[in-house]
This record gives sequence, C-alpha cells and structure tokens, in this order.
Amino acid sequence: MEQNNYWHTQSTDQAFAQLDGGQTGLSQNEAEARLAKFGPNEIQSARRVSPWEILIDQFKNVLILILLGATAISLFLGHGVESIVIAVIVLFAVLLGFIQEYRAERAIEAARQMAAPTATVFARRAGSESARARSGSRRRGHFTHGRPHPRRRAFDRIRQFAGGGSRADGRIGAGGKTHRPASHRGPCQWATARTWSTPGPAVTYGRGRALIVATGMQTEFGKIAQLLQTVETTKTPLQQNLDKVGALLARAAFVVVAIIVALGLLRGQPFIEMLIFGIALAVAVVPEALPAVVTISLAIGVQKMVKRHALIRRLPAVETLGSTSVICSDKTGTLTKDEMTVRKIYIAGQVFHVSGSGYAPVGHFSANGGTKTEPTDELKHLLTAAALASDAKLIKNGNNGSESDWDIKGDPTEGALIVAAAKAGLKKEALDQSLPRVQEIPFTSGSKRMTTLHQTEKGTVAYTKGAPEIILENCDSILTASGVKKLDDAARRQIVETGRNFASQALRVLAIASKPDAVIESAQTGMTFLGLVGMIDPPRPEAKEAIAVCEEAGIRPVMITGDHPLTAEAVARELGLLKNGRVVTGAELDDISDEQFKREVESIDVYARVSPAHKLRVVTALQANEHIVAMTGDGVNDAPALKKADIGIAMGITGTDVTKEAAAMTLTDDNFASIVAAVEEGRGVFGNIKKYLMYLLSSNIGEIGLMAGSALLGLPLPLTAVQILYVNLATDGLPALALSVDPPGEGLDEAQAA
Repeated sequence: MEQNNYWHTQSTDQAFAQLDGGQTGLSQNEAEARLAKFGPNEIQSARRVSPWEILIDQFKNVLILILLGATAISLFLGHGVESIVIAVIVLFAVLLGFIQEYRAERAIEAARQMAAPTATVFARRAGSESARARSGSRRRGHFTHGRPHPRRRAFDRIRQFAGGGSRADGRIGAGGKTHRPASHRGPCQWATARTWSTPGPAVTYGRGRALIVATGMQTEFGKIAQLLQTVETTKTPLQQNLDKVGALLARAAFVVVAIIVALGLLRGQPFIEMLIFGIALAVAVVPEALPAVVTISLAIGVQKMVKRHALIRRLPAVETLGSTSVICSDKTGTLTKDEMTVRKIYIAGQVFHVSGSGYAPVGHFSANGGTKTEPTDELKHLLTAAALASDAKLIKNGNNGSESDWDIKGDPTEGALIVAAAKAGLKKEALDQSLPRVQEIPFTSGSKRMTTLHQTEKGTVAYTKGAPEIILENCDSILTASGVKKLDDAARRQIVETGRNFASQALRVLAIASKPDAVIESAQTGMTFLGLVGMIDPPRPEAKEAIAVCEEAGIRPVMITGDHPLTAEAVARELGLLKNGRVVTGAELDDISDEQFKREVESIDVYARVSPAHKLRVVTALQANEHIVAMTGDGVNDAPALKKADIGIAMGITGTDVTKEAAAMTLTDDNFASIVAAVEEGRGVFGNIKKYLMYLLSSNIGEIGLMAGSALLGLPLPLTAVQILYVNLATDGLPALALSVDPPGEGLDEAQAA
C-alpha cells in the first residue's frame, strides 16, 4: 500500500475509522481482498547479479580488451598459434575472476539467510488472534529469508511483544512507546517517533498493538532499501590504477607501432610484413600475464581472508584493504563482546563485585572488593526484583560446558540482570512460577523505568528498574541490613555519589526498587529503594592486541558509537585506542563546520552519541584528507556510510540484509581483530601486485627496446610474434605467478614492506 497520510498525528480511533480496520481486526475475506489489492509485504532486495553479468564484467578491463583485439588481428592474418596462446591467457584470467566473484556472491547469500531475523506477531482476525512467526521458512504465512511477513495485509492489526520485531509500518495503538498522537503535522521522523512501529528494530520491552498502515516497499525500511539501490559503487584504487596502466600501455603501443611500421614502409618493406611486425610489438608492450596474475593474487587473498572470518564480495576490494589508513569501527559487538555483564551492585551500604563475563551463569560475589562471599538476603532481594522486572530469557544452546553455550533472548541489559540473579542461585523460570506476574507498566523513553506487579502470599508486590534519578525521586524508604528505613538526605547523597562513581568507571547504572501491597495506579511512587546495579559490555581481549598492531603499522583506529561518551572513553582507554586524541559527541559534531571538521578530524579518536548521518560525515572528512577509509556497520541506516567508505564492512551476525548489500566485505564473526587480519592479507596482496607489476613492465620494456632498435637500425627482426609470446610466457608469466603467491611477513608492517 502507499503511505500518504501522517498517521502518527491521528488518534487511534481516527486511524481505525479512516482505514476501516475495526478494533476487532480484519475479517478473513477482507484480509484476502486487501492482500490482492496492495500485494504481499515483501522488501524487494537489490537485484541479484546473474552469473552471466559476473562473467561479462570480467571483460570490462582495458588490458583484456587490448589482448582480445590482438587475438582478433592475429586470427585475421592467419597466425593461429599467436591467437590461440593469447586467447588461452585471456580465458584463464576471465574464468578465474568469474569463479571467485561467483563464489563470493553465493557465500554472501548464505550468510544473509543464516542471519535472517525472527519476528513473532499475532494478527487479529475478527476478534481472534493467530500467531505468525519464524524466518527462513517458505510455508504460507511465514517469513521468507528474514524479509517482512509476505502475507501481512495492509491495514492489518497485530500484537507484538519483547524479543520479537516489527516487519511493517504501524501506528501504535496501545502499549509499546505511546499511543497518543504527535502534535506536529509534518512527516514522521520514524527513527525517534514515539507512535510509530517500523520494520527492523526488535521489541525489547513490554507488549503492544499496532495498526499496519504500510507494507513492502512503501515502508520506511523499503524506502531506504530502494534508495540504496540507486547508489553506484565506485571503483577501487586497484581497478583505477589498472585502467590507467592499460590505457597508458595502449597509447604507448599505438605510438611505437605506428612509428616503426611507418619507418619500415618508408624503407620499402611490404605492408603485410610490417603489420605483422606491429602486432608483435603490440604484444611485447602489453603484459598479457598481468590480468591473470592480478586475479590469481586477489583470489588467493580472498581464500585466506575467508579462513580469517572476512568474506570479500568483489576481488579488487582485497587491494583496497591493503591501502587502508583509517578503520572506523563500531564499539558494541565489534570492539566489545556485545554481552552486558553486571560488575558491581550497591545495596545496604555495601558494594558487591560480581565475577564472570558474558551470559554464562558462572561467577561469585565479593563484598567491598574482598574475598568471595555468599549473597546476603538484601542482595538476593534486589536480584529477585531485577530478574522479575525483566522480560529477557537465558538460553542454553549446547552441552560443551563452555561460556559460548549460553545466550539470551531479549534485551542485553535485562539479560545481564537475569544472569547476575542466576549466579546467586535465583533462576528466572522458578521466580516467575513462585511470583507470577499479574500486571506491568512497560518501559518508555519518557518514564525511563519498567514496573511489574507480582502475586505473593501476602498480596501484590511491585518491582521497578530504571534510571537512578527517576527511581530515587519516587522512593521514600530504603532497604538496609537492619530492615526498611526512611530514606533521608544523607542516604540520598550516598546513593547519588555511588552512582556517579559507577558511571565514571563506564558502568551503565540502573536502580532497583520495590513496593509491597501495590496497585497499578500508584505502583511507581512511594517505593523502597533497593540498590544500584552497574554493568558493562566487556571489551574483546583480542581487540586490544589488534589495535596495537594497527598503530604499529600506521593504521589509525577510530571508535564510533551511540553510547554515552563516558562509557565510550573508558572502553577506548582500556583498549589502548584513546591516548592523546579527543572524544566528540554527535551534538558537538553538529556545531562544527565542514571546513573546521576537516582540520580537526585527525585529532578525534572516539565519536559518541552519534547517528548514522554523523558516520557519513566522518567518512567524508577523512577522505577529504586523502585517507583510505574502512567503515563498519550493521544497521539499515549505516548503509550510506558503508557505500561512501573506500571499504564498507558489514557485520555478518548482527548486520541487516541492506547493510550486507552495501558493503564490500562481511565479517562472519563481527570481530575487530578480523578486520585487522583482513588488512594484513590485503597488504600482502598489494605488495605482491607492486612487485610483479614492476617486474613485468621492466621485462617488456627490454623487449620493446630490442625490437625498436632493430627497426631503427634497419636490421632484420630479431624475434617473430610467436617467439615474443613464448618469451613473455617463459620470462613474464611464470615468474610473475611465483611473485603473486609470495607469502607476506608476519604482522602488518612486514606485509606492507612486502
């Protein structure tokens, strides 16, 4: 359907009335009729490149075209041996390039299907609800390869919940963000809209209902995908340089051949004889082994990169990696593990340290930095409240006994709270059974908290988690070691000071509170303050070493994140990324002019609280300073920046389909260290290309000098066309092939020197 109304400005009743959807949802017949009218809810991905197109692209190379011309002329003149030899060389180069690029495209498609998102929604049909779920299924009513629900009807009504996701544009009717209409009348700013549900983001808190008002390519997600398809991919430095070399050699061959043939004709030599001689000279000028050698070298590099978790879409991108001077990387999941972990808990005047990392429920507690201790009753009370006020689930995927067996479904922050509770012997499933949830007040950006009400033997108790300043403002008592007491000013100051101390250590801080005998209307006021929880997404251990390797090799790593600047700064310093540079926020970046930013970009190491538009600006400024920029991304909005970068890098695990389409490389493990490994391989390839290019040109210049000198002195031709081809194959091709597989030294410095 076409979205031609400002649905976010209308009340839910107005939206229902205009679309004739009805509060009970569509009837089955009406749903089928609208499906036929508006079409299935499918995002049209960028047109897949066919094998024939990949094959034809291999011939869009100046050197290949020159060699094909030489083949045609030789064949026309009856020199079958020469034409066959040149044709075999061309065929070898073309087929090898085709095979590698075809395999890369198929691997990308496989990675795309593996990373397909899952969403579960409930479509309302004449008052009843039916579930539709799963990605990667071709059955009727299910998702197909992670794209939006193909059977979702325009003007449908759906219900969503935490852990799921939206696959169409919807006007939120109840729950979720807010169902109140927006006051402004203009187009919806959907990234920050409070009444709007868009494809892509997962539902992390609470539940809600939405009225579907746009599907398929008319959704905001579809518009971005459509816009991205119009962006052209620029040639890599290698492609540009080879085109320049080919054009230069073509002009040189034409000039040399024209002069020598003209001199021969002036001396009275037969035209056909001089034409054949000219062809021989042209063959001597053009290094016919160059396309094959370049392709082989790049193909070998691609194969090595796959083993190091980097999947290259196009062969020439390997060389771009070798030229990279700046790597702009996301923080979460790339430099860090993307596994929120509770590090410290403040309760009853004590700070408990929590050991362990990731989602494995293995670790212990120590009071005030001392030795291991058993959790106190107060600590268990806090962890119980935190776990019950969360919707995430802890999942065990394997039985290998390793940390990687454990994962969470839902919000990572809530997952960290559930894991911390499990370390104290409090399992989420058991808590839900003993204290069943009866009501809830979901998290919103305005309230900055989430509250759940649970049934106990003594009545209903409310548990709340959220921003410390909001929670503290609504508490009038505090849990201490000797029981619940009045929350006085001294206790408030201590809580605020502890929260600031946690934040200065880059810990994300949440406050936990409870209220006995609660009712939904007043559950979030007059609460008892339980404590503070400080958590962090730990840096990847291998990322610190990779950053050090980059700096030694003259590659500058830059962190770009949407997190708080204090968190970003602390993680950057821990990784060794931030030393003498600056931390700049997106708001500060907005106040800097383009010219000023171009000057200051060299001194900024960390960008925090940035939007995708800021990423694009960073890339532009670095490229203006003649840097070769690698940029990582995973979200749909990152795609323009990846296209703009010299080498766009998509996340294979968390990245969207649109991002992978825009990128030249995909990380199969979302790890910064894999980027550095790919750059190392790229530098080795780049070094080999330079070595054998210089070798080929120097040997061919010798052949040209011999032939030209003989012609100018009036001597007989020293070599025939066949002999020249043989010399090229024997002295150019095979040694060049050997140089193309020359392994680089260990580390980026040695690879670059190679």
